[in-house]
Amino acid sequence: MIHGVWRELIADLYPGADLAPGADVAMLDEAEKALGLPLPFELVALLSEVDGVFNTYGDAVVWPLARIIDDNLAIRAEPDYVELYAPFDDLVFFGDSDMGPQFAYVYTDYGPGIVVWDHDTDRRRLVVVSLQDYLVRCFTQGTAWHG
Repeated sequence: MIHGVWRELIADLYPGADLAPGADVAMLDEAEKALGLPLPFELVALLSEVDGVFNTYGDAVVWPLARIIDDNLAIRAEPDYVELYAPFDDLVFFGDSDMGPQFAYVYTDYGPGIVVWDHDTDRRRLVVVSLQDYLVRCFTQGTAWHG
C-alpha cells in the first residue's frame, strides 16, 4: 500500500514506479548543513517519503539525497566552473533531464522556485514554482517541456 501524498502523486503519474523508502531525517538535516542552504519544505517532504524519483528510462527526475549533496558540493568546488559559470551558491540542484539540463531550486524574494540550468550557455530560467508542477510536467509532457 502507498502511504504519503508524494508517493500517491508519483504512483498516479507513473503507475509502474518503483518507490524507494524515504531518506533518513538526520541525513536531511546534515544536507542543509553541508549545502549551507535550507532545503525547500516540499523537497524535504518528498525525500522523507521517497529517496529519489526515476522516470521510465531510469533517469533521476529527483535525485536521491546523497546525490543531491554530492553533486551540489562538487559543482560548487569545481575550479573550472568558477571561471565558466555564475556562482552556484544560491542553487540546490536536485534533478536532471536525460543527461541534459539540470533542475535546481533558487531562492527568490517570493520564496523558492525551480530553474532549469543549461550548462552550455549557463542560462538559468525559472520554469515552475512547485515540485508538484515539476513532477506533473516531467511525467506527462516528456523531456522537452522545459524548452
